[in-house]
Amino acid sequence: MDPPRRRETELDAAEIHDVLRNDRRRLSLDCLREAEGGVMSVRDLSEAVATLETDEDPPPRNKRQSVYVSLHQTHLPKLDDLGIVVYDSDAKEVRLQNKMREVEVYMDVVPKYGLSWGEYYFALGLLGMLTTLAVLLGVPGVAALGITVLASGFFVVMMLSATYQVYDQQDRLIFSRIQGLASSGERRDAETDGGRDDDDD
Repeated sequence: MDPPRRRETELDAAEIHDVLRNDRRRLSLDCLREAEGGVMSVRDLSEAVATLETDEDPPPRNKRQSVYVSLHQTHLPKLDDLGIVVYDSDAKEVRLQNKMREVEVYMDVVPKYGLSWGEYYFALGLLGMLTTLAVLLGVPGVAALGITVLASGFFVVMMLSATYQVYDQQDRLIFSRIQGLASSGERRDAETDGGRDDDDD
């Protein structure tokens, strides 16, 4: 029996949002991104996800079992169908694929810090408000900066952060599309070579 054909077309925004809307699928992808080579056994993945969901290490056995069953029966087959992972249900192994780069664009995570861009901007705004309040109250050291300098500094930081976020996401999306085109070209070349070999025979 031939293995099922996985999607080779790009994922659209609705499909990616549907994937990430489920917390368990999102946590699974986070764990796989951190795993060496993007490969994990289903048992290890279910334990890692259960640990994140319960904040207990090791997580309760019934929780591990619940996560394992839902990953095996629902979430991993869905991710496999979309081409985001390859799920070997016989070997019970999961491997990330290049399509993960399309999903990462929407995962809204600030590199290296593990917080969302929304949390980052909220923290930046809160810091700006507290600093402004300190200037108005005449707190030594901070008050010397003045409102104008302070506001200009925060506007610059905000603008640079937004610029970085936009360009970083665009670069990752463009890179994933280039890789997809390259992979498609390699597959076409392989099929062409295979056809030539058949003709020679």
